Amino acid sequence: MYAKNVSTTQANSRDSAPGESITDTPKLIHGGNYIKEGKDSAKSTCLIFSPADEDSVGALGRYLQLFAEHEVNLLHIESRSSLRHASTYEFMVECAPGGNLGAVIENLRKQCTYFSVISRNHKDNMGTVPWFPRRIRDLDKFANQILSYGAELDSDHPGFTDPVYRQRRKYFADIAYNYKHGQPIPRVEYTKEEIETWGVVFRNLTKLYPKYACKEHNHVFPLLIENCGYREDNIPQLEDISNFLKDSTGFTLRPVAGLLSSRDFLAGLAFRVFHSTQYIRHSSKPLYTPEPDVCHEVLGHAPLFADPAFAQFCQVVGLASLGAPDEYIEKLATCFWFTVEYGICRQNGELKAYGAGLLSSFGELEYSLSGKPELRPFEPTKTALQKYPITEYQPVYFVAEDFEDAKQKMIKFAESIPRKFGVRYDPYTQSISIIDSKYQIEELIYNVNQEVQILMDALKKLKE
Repeated sequence: MYAKNVSTTQANSRDSAPGESITDTPKLIHGGNYIKEGKDSAKSTCLIFSPADEDSVGALGRYLQLFAEHEVNLLHIESRSSLRHASTYEFMVECAPGGNLGAVIENLRKQCTYFSVISRNHKDNMGTVPWFPRRIRDLDKFANQILSYGAELDSDHPGFTDPVYRQRRKYFADIAYNYKHGQPIPRVEYTKEEIETWGVVFRNLTKLYPKYACKEHNHVFPLLIENCGYREDNIPQLEDISNFLKDSTGFTLRPVAGLLSSRDFLAGLAFRVFHSTQYIRHSSKPLYTPEPDVCHEVLGHAPLFADPAFAQFCQVVGLASLGAPDEYIEKLATCFWFTVEYGICRQNGELKAYGAGLLSSFGELEYSLSGKPELRPFEPTKTALQKYPITEYQPVYFVAEDFEDAKQKMIKFAESIPRKFGVRYDPYTQSISIIDSKYQIEELIYNVNQEVQILMDALKKLKE
């Protein structure tokens, strides 16, 4: 699944010849695969605040009255012990669009010891942080922002004049649209024609993997054959792959109808969730697709998500995106493009492909390692500024020494993103914590010290 930044990014899995034009670029208004802004919960504003120390029992009621006075509807109310100040508590309220929210914010700033605003519509709220999911179930809010492909394929799409294919695409889009976190991913009975298309792609790519794919991909791929039904005559199910990845690195798949905005796509990676399409390309062009399909997802992306170092690298990119300004989202999306999608790495003195856009493209996989394109070392500060074509093979690829080196460079790059807080993923609750107080940091240091003590004790016993 490619991240999509409306202003800069469009991706195509392609197997045309170098320089050959690929014209099937979805349009923002009519393409049917981008964020649809509307009065939905993902445009809500979240307010987090702690009552003044002198406030007693009943404080929440008084604050809720403030929202009622200014006609601000609340979608969610949550109270919890404060992570910022010992022996205090805080409230988190999710406000629907409408009412005089500005007046509420002004009053809360004056009355509370701690106050923070997180807003989806952040450009209209001065001083606020762009909205991002705090709990893994918040990813459900992206679902009603994606328009169903169905009958909305572009006129130059290979399946545009095929009513059976268009209806089939609508079927897959409906699955993704109705999916909610925690549910099993619906299993699909693929048609004979779809399986034959898959078989063409599978046969061509698996011939190339031993020579061109990185060792991590080649290590995991036989395990997917053994555990997830990867075969020439069978399209594997997302649910089986997701369960395999969860056992391997904690990554899971989530069905999606089409392309997400870069911000929303990267946010999913922070929770180790990869948004994956489930439909397949049109049978008339089995070695070409104008947008990510199940071949791209399960042949290109899925194997690497089972590798711990690669999985951690992807999560680092996702965490860096949370609350980041728009210009940095664009930079992170570009880094994602030149690594997770079109990355090359050096292994045992040879260049190998690890980007899904290469590993799912019969033509570009060979081309990228042919010696013809320009190769540059992966440096996020420089890579993030690199322009790239969207209708032809890449003229420039970036080479990482290994996933650990790439991860450390991304961590360093993330430090340059202007945020007044840190973020931390809690794997136990599958939630994101905003770190913006000394008390929180002290608590985390205490917990880390406990973990270090356990390791030191184990090391001591090994030496005895």
